[in-house]
Amino acid sequence: MTVRDAITRLDLEALSLPDGDREIRGGYCGDLLSWVMTRLQSDEAWVTIMNNVNVIAVASLSDAACVILTENAEVEEAVIDRARERGVNLLRSDQSSFEICAQLGELTHA
Repeated sequence: MTVRDAITRLDLEALSLPDGDREIRGGYCGDLLSWVMTRLQSDEAWVTIMNNVNVIAVASLSDAACVILTENAEVEEAVIDRARERGVNLLRSDQSSFEICAQLGELTHA
């Protein structure tokens, strides 16, 4: 499934979409940056409520397919700008992390 597919199927808002054709091969959910940094794998969607520029750094270092911010987390323009600069797909949902993960799991393991 591509990031664009996820946007459509999960009803996500694209805040930064430099590579909508990027494949999502799994997912990881977590909000503790140091923990996520050692566990998030390349090509995974990262589901989180964290909404600062450090999220973009971790996503970039881990080569995440995208970051999905949940619960309609507010995002400063500086975070969106950094995502664009770093080539990170940054998405947002009004759903909870649990709801997004459940749906993402069904879509990536179908």
